[in-house]
Amino acid sequence: MLLPCLACDCRLRPDEYFDACHDYNRARDVVMWTCPRCGNRDEIRVFPGELGFGYARGRRFDVQDRVPVPGLRRHRYELRLEICLDGRVWRVLSRELPSPGVGVTAS
Repeated sequence: MLLPCLACDCRLRPDEYFDACHDYNRARDVVMWTCPRCGNRDEIRVFPGELGFGYARGRRFDVQDRVPVPGLRRHRYELRLEICLDGRVWRVLSRELPSPGVGVTAS
């Protein structure tokens, strides 16, 4: 299976594609992606079984195009998104800081 860059129309293997994901925004549930071929940056949304491409609209993310990716799964965590496909897992870290008090225990 090959995944597309919508800017330059190249097709990438899943490992090359998901290695290029960075900066997970949990609030909008999107991942920044930079094409390793042309350098174009896109925000994508990872859904079970598909990728969603679109644009930020205020605090929301409107999906304009969807690309089916059979077997694609995701797991959302506080500071990362895990993308799973064909037994591989890619972890995309968030640049956001946790809310004050999260993960802090009283002594």
